[in-house]
Amino acid sequence: MKIILIKDVKKQGKSGDILNVKDGYGTFLINKGDAVLATTNSVDRLDRENKEKEKNEQLNIKNCEKIKTELENLKISFKVKTGVQDKVFGSVSPKQIVEELKNRGYNIDKKQIKSNDAISTLGFHNVEIELHKKVIANIKIELTK
Repeated sequence: MKIILIKDVKKQGKSGDILNVKDGYGTFLINKGDAVLATTNSVDRLDRENKEKEKNEQLNIKNCEKIKTELENLKISFKVKTGVQDKVFGSVSPKQIVEELKNRGYNIDKKQIKSNDAISTLGFHNVEIELHKKVIANIKIELTK
């Protein structure tokens, strides 16, 4: 029996995969709502949906590329307190970077920042932000007295 998975099924495949399975298992997956019978109509619909997803994915990547260029032209600076020999009290965390980006109009999640280490020295630092799996922006963070 040929089926199309609607949902991810453990050890079988991901949503949208076309599988050949035994009749009993195929009926089980169809009744459970995890699959549909692979007919010409359902295969055509799957192709249309895949093309639409690909189109949306390309638009998303294009938007992320635009945001990447904007972010890479930004210079974010944080004023920190220092002690003897310019040793920084505390540090700048990814959360603070996210808050500063939100203040500038960018909706970035803390999980998108790839550097989990807090910045604790004066000067310029590069921080990677994963906007998309294929689009990573490098922003410059400056710590000043």
